[in-house]
Amino acid sequence: MKKRKVKPTYRPETKAIRIQPGRTHNMEHSSPMYLTSSFCYEDSEAMRAAFADENDAYIYSRFSNPTVEEFTQRMSALEGAESGFATASGMSAIFGSFMAFLKAGDHLLSSASIFGSTHTVITKFLPKWNIRHTYFDLTKPETIEALIQPNTKMIFVETPSNPGLDLIDLETVAKIAKKHNVLLNVDNCFATPAIQRPLDFGADLVTHSATKWLDGQGRVLGGIVLGKKELVDEVYAFCRSTGPSLSPFNAAASKPCTCGWNAIPATPFRWRRPWKATSTWNG
Repeated sequence: MKKRKVKPTYRPETKAIRIQPGRTHNMEHSSPMYLTSSFCYEDSEAMRAAFADENDAYIYSRFSNPTVEEFTQRMSALEGAESGFATASGMSAIFGSFMAFLKAGDHLLSSASIFGSTHTVITKFLPKWNIRHTYFDLTKPETIEALIQPNTKMIFVETPSNPGLDLIDLETVAKIAKKHNVLLNVDNCFATPAIQRPLDFGADLVTHSATKWLDGQGRVLGGIVLGKKELVDEVYAFCRSTGPSLSPFNAAASKPCTCGWNAIPATPFRWRRPWKATSTWNG
């Protein structure tokens, strides 16, 4: 009897560390940093095809860049996402995830325990586009469904919250969102995919501030939006024109499992330790 071949399964961090751009003719061991604003082509036809979006050739680093793409693909592997778009900061990721899907007349349902700048965007700037909001208590998920309005397009939660560390059952919220055909957008920057993967519980979008635990060492700013490709494409379309893309330098410094290796595997250990010993403010 033939022995059945067992396909190996790898943990997300194992998949992530193996992701890198194709080697150049120099056969470098570590991925080079592509500090370039734009890219060249073999001929005018290749350039035409790139600008016509007939292929995935790089055009301009505000749109895409090999170093940034490596960071994005690694984060997609860690979060179990189809696609992602990396941004210049966590707040640009959150704002991009809002503006790609909300328009005048829409309603946003958000947990009240959120980062201060997110609160400012929701209460001060979204109303300028006639986008209304309602807050709910993160510790009382049973109140969410009654607050959904006919024009509610998104539920936004931050769990654990920053800095209060409030928690919510994401699977419960996801079921409510699916029932009412509302997007569930989760800020996962405090937990990181080392502890929590919101997409596994039914979230549609995941946002991160890479400035915090993904970098883990207070060196750079960065952010990312992750989810299904069809949703991330909408975020990409908004950010491509408005410009909050991540710089190649910050992408290289933030790559999980390489330059950011100290942050991701250490995160569960940090959270198991007494909070008093790990209360350094990361942004």
